Amino acid sequence: MVADQRTVGRKSARGDAGESRRTAWGLTGVLVLMYIVNFADKAVLGIIAQPLAHELGLSSSEIGLAGSVFFLMLSLGGLLSGVLDRWLGLRWALAILAILWSVTMLPLIVAAGFATLLVSRMLLGLAEGPNSALLYTATYSWHPPARRGLPGALLACAASIAKIAIAPMLAYVAVAWGWRSALVALSIIGLGWCVLWLLVWSEGPYRRRDHSLAAGGGDSAAPHGETEPAVPWTRIFRSPTFVGGALIVISVYALVSVVLTWLPSYFETGLGYSRLQAGSMFSIPSLFGLVIMLSSTWFSDRLVVRGVSMRTARVIMPVVGLVIGGSVLTTLPYITTPVIAVLVVSIGYAVGSPVFPLLNAAVAELCPPRQVAGTLGVFLSLMAIGGFIAPYLMGRIVDAAATAAGGYATAFQILGIVAVAAGFLGALIIDPERDKRRLRGLVAGDVPQQGI
Repeated sequence: MVADQRTVGRKSARGDAGESRRTAWGLTGVLVLMYIVNFADKAVLGIIAQPLAHELGLSSSEIGLAGSVFFLMLSLGGLLSGVLDRWLGLRWALAILAILWSVTMLPLIVAAGFATLLVSRMLLGLAEGPNSALLYTATYSWHPPARRGLPGALLACAASIAKIAIAPMLAYVAVAWGWRSALVALSIIGLGWCVLWLLVWSEGPYRRRDHSLAAGGGDSAAPHGETEPAVPWTRIFRSPTFVGGALIVISVYALVSVVLTWLPSYFETGLGYSRLQAGSMFSIPSLFGLVIMLSSTWFSDRLVVRGVSMRTARVIMPVVGLVIGGSVLTTLPYITTPVIAVLVVSIGYAVGSPVFPLLNAAVAELCPPRQVAGTLGVFLSLMAIGGFIAPYLMGRIVDAAATAAGGYATAFQILGIVAVAAGFLGALIIDPERDKRRLRGLVAGDVPQQGI
């Protein structure tokens, strides 16, 4: 009888674990869907940039400024991630943000103008700013630390999926029915996701829920380590892993923001493709990136599970790709064949993309689970600095260049040089396991606490 009960217990445990993993991946899929819509909102400016510029009489610098102010507000909005998580919780914080960024695109439809474009993109950036940290926090709540590379990669791949699946459709909608139709479609999709989210979301087991403990639930249900004391925020932000990781993601996000804002324009006015071709080709770098990101993060998770150091699996491996990608981009001004230029941009963009999910996972390891949202919020806000600088800078370079093709190529070359420099510096100073030990030792009293 006892043996039978034990057998039933083991079967029940296996069943519960299987159900938990299905739930984890199902909810991860819902979060990835939100990020896809989120990146489609970012990418739509690149898709409608040329018809919008023609209708409103805008220069490349003005389009670039619209892209840059978006990323400036994205950076500032990201600082609100931890506050929103504490005040509203993940369910309502993400729902309210989805409603806000669905609505903020509509004023441009009603009253098109440069001022309206700037204000709407600023409000959209502010509303989207907290999303990334909250999405990663929600995803990590369902996956243990050693297996967060692949779920994080699926989130990061949302940018690629948006450009592969959504951008060509938006390009067709914009060409067939006008650029305003693309904005309307994205608003409707965003509101639809919000309904789905409210219906299905529940918090995962790898995250401390203070309200449950306060209600008398105790710590017994929380995974091991979730009751550890908080790490001083300033120590987290000053750690070499955080600083080096921020430098790397800033450089890569500069490239991402340029691709989102300018790539269709580069293909159209720089390389001579048609508007519909340019919008559809938006997906080519993302196809490369999707394959590289998923395969490299899967491999990184395998390395961590097998005992390879976090530094090797989460840092050195993606940094090598970043240096290769940046080096490839530096050759763009010397290429005159459009097809080869598209290939060079695609490879340069793709091989550096795994730094996002892998460095996010590395930085999340620095702090206890309840500090992940705030830590990633600051980390991703700093990342968006690259987006604030790069789109406007590219617009200025293109306006000043003798030809549009030459201006775009020079700007991509500069981004490649910056990425290589950041990659080498980051590889020298980033070590998640070392910094985690230092921070935990600080809290435990093993390290002097002067200056905290």
